[in-house]
Amino acid sequence: MSLGGTAVSKRWLLFAAILTAAGGWVVFTSAQTPPATPKGGGKSPTSDIELVEKLNATRKQYQTTLEQLRQHYLNTGDVERSKWAEDELKQYHRLMKYHYRLDIVVPVPTLQAKQNIPEANDLFREAMKYKDKGSGTDYLDNQRRAEILFQRLLDKYPESDKIGETAYQLGDIYEKYKPTPQYQHAALYFERSVQWNRVGSTDARMRAAKIYEKKDVGDREKAKALYKEILTHDTDNARIAEARKRLEELR
Repeated sequence: MSLGGTAVSKRWLLFAAILTAAGGWVVFTSAQTPPATPKGGGKSPTSDIELVEKLNATRKQYQTTLEQLRQHYLNTGDVERSKWAEDELKQYHRLMKYHYRLDIVVPVPTLQAKQNIPEANDLFREAMKYKDKGSGTDYLDNQRRAEILFQRLLDKYPESDKIGETAYQLGDIYEKYKPTPQYQHAALYFERSVQWNRVGSTDARMRAAKIYEKKDVGDREKAKALYKEILTHDTDNARIAEARKRLEELR
């Protein structure tokens, strides 16, 4: 290629970029050009809400499509390809997926645990079979399985009398999440457990308050508000004494 007066023709070099939402690869070759930027009407979103909702929908569609593909191969007797789809699903679930807007992904505090729903009970029992079981990669896979089943319960049966306990278990999962704990997510689910629970007091407020005290969460006022709620709502003397002590230290 001449580097003289004639203009140098430009070619796109082969490269690949990971699509976080889809877990696949986008490849541009010399025969392709990247998508053109829309002119005029293509306004950038003024908020991240639209983008996060789009990301969540893309993730869900990707997972659903892989599940359908695996089932198709199972139905047609293609064992090898069904294993490919299953392996890709495992890798997708192991991937760290951040929750950029908790107000989008966590159900509202006004849900009401109204009735006993056998199907929801089945999901809860199935999730508990996996939660905290195994070690290493098996532990990670089982935590993801439990998370998916608990989330499915909240999505499908928001009036189940198990939603408060489900929120508590999700809070516990997110507090110990691997590879990176999701502390704010955990604290919010512990709060939801209190808001949705129809049974007696638990340590959910205490666990949420302690998370809000953490440096990387940093919401001391929220922690103090929860400790004050423990003083007026809890029935466990040990938690009440601890909450009073923590309030003194946070002054």
